[in-house]
Amino acid sequence: MRPIVLRGHQRPLTKLRFNRDGDLLFSTARDKIANIWYSHNGERLGTLEGHEGAIFSIDATPDSKITATGAADGTVRLWNTQKGEFLNSWTTKATARHVEFSPDGNYLLVVTEEHFGCKGSLKFYPITQKVDAQQVEEPEFVIENTGGVATKFTIAAWSYDNEHVIAGLNDGSVVRYNFRTGEKTHSAHNHESSVQDLQTSLDKTYFVTASKDKTSKLYATDTLELMHSYDAQIPVNSAAITSVKDFIIVGGGQEARDVTTTSAQEGDFKAKFFHKLFEEEIGEMKGHFGPINTIATDPRGQCYASGSEDGYVRLHHFDKSYFDFQYDLERR
Repeated sequence: MRPIVLRGHQRPLTKLRFNRDGDLLFSTARDKIANIWYSHNGERLGTLEGHEGAIFSIDATPDSKITATGAADGTVRLWNTQKGEFLNSWTTKATARHVEFSPDGNYLLVVTEEHFGCKGSLKFYPITQKVDAQQVEEPEFVIENTGGVATKFTIAAWSYDNEHVIAGLNDGSVVRYNFRTGEKTHSAHNHESSVQDLQTSLDKTYFVTASKDKTSKLYATDTLELMHSYDAQIPVNSAAITSVKDFIIVGGGQEARDVTTTSAQEGDFKAKFFHKLFEEEIGEMKGHFGPINTIATDPRGQCYASGSEDGYVRLHHFDKSYFDFQYDLERR
């Protein structure tokens, strides 16, 4: 799989995400810009400029007409995807670490950090899905972190029912909330370190986590039952589920400043493929020159992308051998 290397950022990558149709790839970085690419050839469709701090997250409505970004400047912004025009912004009073539209596109979930007396929170903004629409000024629902300074929200994702969200925390736990009532319906604590990433399957009935404890784990969305665990042997920054084959792709690596004090393996910046059910590593993809910060998989199952501390996005289209691969049960 010879990658298409996308050179659109000057600073480390923070988030990659495909749109619902899989024809667009969105990227954000610490250089204060977001890029939109055509996923079939890596051509840049446009750039979103206006944030005054590092952009940490990006997502698009189900029809891809509106894009949302969240940044360290304490704002969330909406954009006209096709024209790259600014539409609206909200002040979050703290870093907006993650943004994600609900499955029906009627709400925008924003994860904010704890900052200068502002509690870390999950904010839910009702969205009018028209480019020229006037948006509300304040979130309709807010769930504040009640765990104190020892815990904080790091990432979150919507469930399939438009009623619940799953949040990851820096103490290694995951929690399921009813976002309208704020009720905590389930919780699980299986990681020994911070949950760095949390991505759902295409139907959102299960999800995968990534953690600094060098593992990635698969959970059931409704019950938070731990289904599978994957030992990556490196700090894991991101993990994603493939939609066609039964694979989990993870990426991470030790920070460059720490590589000399750790094993060579932890400084090896590869994307690793695990079999989703049997938990064994079945392949790897080299190429980055720094820790992998973010991984995204195409919902159509045709490709995946990785973004690194080195500032590059590597877009890999799966070849025939990938689709022909059959797991050998006899070797287990």
